[in-house]
Amino acid sequence: MAFRVSSRRIAAVARASYSPARARFFSQATAVPTSGEPSNTAQIKRDASLPNPDPTEDSASAALVREHAPYMVATYSRPPPVFVKGEGSYLWDIENRKYLDFTAGIAVNSLGHCDPGISKLIAQQAKTLIHASNLYYNPWTGALSKLLIEKTLQSGGMHDASSVFICNSGSEANEAGIKFARKVGKLLDPTGEKVEIVSFQNAFHGRTMGSLSATPNPKYQAPFAPMVPGFKVGVYNDIAGINDLVTEKTCSVIVEPIQGEGGVQVASEEFLVALAKRCREVGALLHYDEIQCGLSRTGSFWAHSKLPEVAHPDILTTAKALGNGFPIGATIVNSHVAEKIKVGDHGTTFGGNPLACRLGHYIVERLADPALQTDVVAKSAVMIRGFGQLREKYPDLITEIRGRGLILGLQLTRDPSPIIKAARERGLLVITAGTNTLRFVPALTVTEGEIMQGLGILDEAFRAVLAEEQ
Repeated sequence: MAFRVSSRRIAAVARASYSPARARFFSQATAVPTSGEPSNTAQIKRDASLPNPDPTEDSASAALVREHAPYMVATYSRPPPVFVKGEGSYLWDIENRKYLDFTAGIAVNSLGHCDPGISKLIAQQAKTLIHASNLYYNPWTGALSKLLIEKTLQSGGMHDASSVFICNSGSEANEAGIKFARKVGKLLDPTGEKVEIVSFQNAFHGRTMGSLSATPNPKYQAPFAPMVPGFKVGVYNDIAGINDLVTEKTCSVIVEPIQGEGGVQVASEEFLVALAKRCREVGALLHYDEIQCGLSRTGSFWAHSKLPEVAHPDILTTAKALGNGFPIGATIVNSHVAEKIKVGDHGTTFGGNPLACRLGHYIVERLADPALQTDVVAKSAVMIRGFGQLREKYPDLITEIRGRGLILGLQLTRDPSPIIKAARERGLLVITAGTNTLRFVPALTVTEGEIMQGLGILDEAFRAVLAEEQ
């Protein structure tokens, strides 16, 4: 009963906040000091000059956050807005502020927020069958697996892709890849020596213990040490170090063709070719983690699709855009791996459920559209051109533009936190990556007009932050 009451309260606050009169009330209320507090004229003027000033302590947003915070494990530090609605490239908060979203749920909502086709499909399947477990067949687990293989082969990526394991998230997909690699290594070398897994500096592969062990960042690893044994770390794009790094004891090398969390760092073709060649020499598997950069975010179905076959992976993992916000992940393998995995070797309770897989099937069909991919390349050019103009305007702030397609990064000379806040308060959502990098991963359906709008807001944010420092 308490939950139902709480839900009604949240819904009531949200409905109230969507009326224009109520929205104006909230916007005005945030700029008015509470009774007994000294007047802050500068703060009032500042908030009045901004389209989306962050909600203050006496706002409806802050009240809701305070009510819920004691019941939530504090694993995230969030900004003040409370989002209640999304459509396309936009989000609205509980106080009816509208934001242009260049984060897309961290490269998840590639078809935008609340895509009508996705919403309709979820409702249909929810009335039919949501879950029955992997103890039984359903029509959609196999259909999605088949489609992923077909579209991968058609795209020019992973030429020998043969089978798929469906799970619930990117971290789970990588865990499956790590487990599969360990078994393959032990079968190839019965002495048990071929179990080492190589990853690279600045990588991010997940937060479960296996994928975390392949994520060599002390911030993530130190609180949970010791890590799973048998992991080695190399330098990204360092061709000279590959032979010493990948040895006869290596069962797998896991690498992101584009490091997202690591600062939007792009692996060179020469590096990936040399890495693949060394893996073949020592009988190690090559595992591409395309959880953030795959599914057409670069303008091709997979980020590695343009690479020569010699550089194709044995294991390919995906998630994020595969569900457009619904939990799903997948581990794609070739027959060399698949034939060594037997019944009972791995499993999942929820992975492969009919709702997730029917949704994934629909999304893959949409994201594999060559017209969408062509548009991604064109939109990327618009965004990169705009970034170039900003770099010319702020040469002491922006040092480098990185990325491909619609996974792009601006390398800054300082902490981007004030810029992110300034952009948010002007109606644009952006996030960080790596060290002092602004990351841009908008919906692939973002329009050129929305890109230009976002670039304009970003310019305003840069100018405002620099002006405050003078």
